[in-house]
Parts: sequence; structure tokens; C-alpha cells
Amino acid sequence: MKGPASERGLFFWSEHGRSRCRAKEVAVKKLKHEAELVKAAILAGMKYGEDRGAVVFEPTDSASEKILFIYRLLVHDKVIQPLPEDQVSQQSMKHKLAIWYARQLPEDHPLLK
Repeated sequence: MKGPASERGLFFWSEHGRSRCRAKEVAVKKLKHEAELVKAAILAGMKYGEDRGAVVFEPTDSASEKILFIYRLLVHDKVIQPLPEDQVSQQSMKHKLAIWYARQLPEDHPLLK
């Protein structure tokens, strides 16, 4: 099937004369150096939040707290597009932050190869 519906992962079929729609489970595509990108994204996000005056991170803040705050701040500032609330998890937020940071890097950066 071609077109926007298939690109969004939606399948349409007819059963007993009625149309049904079912959302397809979509796995998150892993970036090649995602762990390193996430670490760099946390540092960049911390700098972004502190430069903006929105937060002062403490040494005792956990990585998961930092990821959640940075994700929410970037969504609030409309820097990244939010995930549907039922899909927000540590893994998905890490992935979003890694993508955000990767888009700021030059094309020939080692983490993008």
C-alpha cells in the first residue's frame, strides 16, 4: 500500500463490509552511536537549560531525571516534537534527545558515521 496512511504505519482492510483501522507497532530505529549521542545530548541539554535560566542541575540528579527534564524543556520550547503521552518512556526520550543532538552535528562528525 502506498501513500501517507501506510507511511504512518496504519493498515486498512475490510471485514464483513466494515472498514477497520489498526495501528502498527513501530520499532524505534537505533542510531549507530546512540549511547554516545545520548551522553552528549544530556550535556548539551544541561547547558541549554542552564543558559536559558530554566534549571540548575545538581550533581545528585540522576541521568533519568536529567533526560526527562531536558526532553520536557525542549518540547516546551518547541525545539523537538513531542511524543504521544502514552509512548513517553526513558528509551523513547533518549532516542529523541540523540536525534536532536545528531542533527546539530556537522555531517562529517565521527558519531554520525
